[in-house]
Amino acid sequence: MSQNTQETDNGPEWGDDQARSAYVSAFGRGLAVIRCFSQSQPTLTIAEVARAAGLNRATARRFLHTLETDGYASCENGRYRLRPTILELGYSYLSTMSVDSVFQFQLHDLAEKLHESCSAGVLDGHDVVFVARAQTSFPRIMTLALSVGTRIPAYLTAIGRVLLAELTDNELDEYLRTTTLRRETDRTITDPGRLREVIQTVRNQGHCIMDQEIEAGICAVSVPVRQANRPTMGISVAAHASRTSIETIEREYLPALRATGAEIERILRLRN
Repeated sequence: MSQNTQETDNGPEWGDDQARSAYVSAFGRGLAVIRCFSQSQPTLTIAEVARAAGLNRATARRFLHTLETDGYASCENGRYRLRPTILELGYSYLSTMSVDSVFQFQLHDLAEKLHESCSAGVLDGHDVVFVARAQTSFPRIMTLALSVGTRIPAYLTAIGRVLLAELTDNELDEYLRTTTLRRETDRTITDPGRLREVIQTVRNQGHCIMDQEIEAGICAVSVPVRQANRPTMGISVAAHASRTSIETIEREYLPALRATGAEIERILRLRN
């Protein structure tokens, strides 16, 4: 092992120069091609992929051909789209999070009990990524449009705030310094100082309630789910303000959410 590499219990620890040399740029470009596709752009031409990923057309064509050959993409009339097989890549991560049928049952049970949609999400950089979702079978006129894999800036979500509250002060400082706080409704907190105060309150009380900051009419409450005394994810219940008051959320939804979080934590402990 070279002088710039130290062996640790978790494997080799790379120096900055070695980390840069170990980076496989072709693999990184391939992942960039996959990230070009989205809900708003489900199909793309070679030229569009090249432009979005910062590649030349020949390179973009090779990556798309590879994805198509391996069954991760298909092409029709010169436009490429991802195939469901691509979900295998995300499932590898979800399986490490123990987001399986038992965990999903807990969210569905809570959704049916409260007649509201429930979600679970993890903090990934500046965003929350939703890793599980349960819709109530009770008819609702309006619900927040979310699906597994949806990314939303952490400060805009109740889940995000309970997870931001678990950061160290230095980590939170860095998050606030590097995040652009945009206004989604007239209630959205966009002042970093005020947001820090709110996150400190969330840290002290162990839950977060948001009132129409991400979308007019949408309220949500969230609590963290811990594994080995560290937050693994956050779970939340969302409701429409026209039918559910903040008082009801505090009195009825929050205790039910805490109970579900405790049960999920119990299941995670049994698996270790």
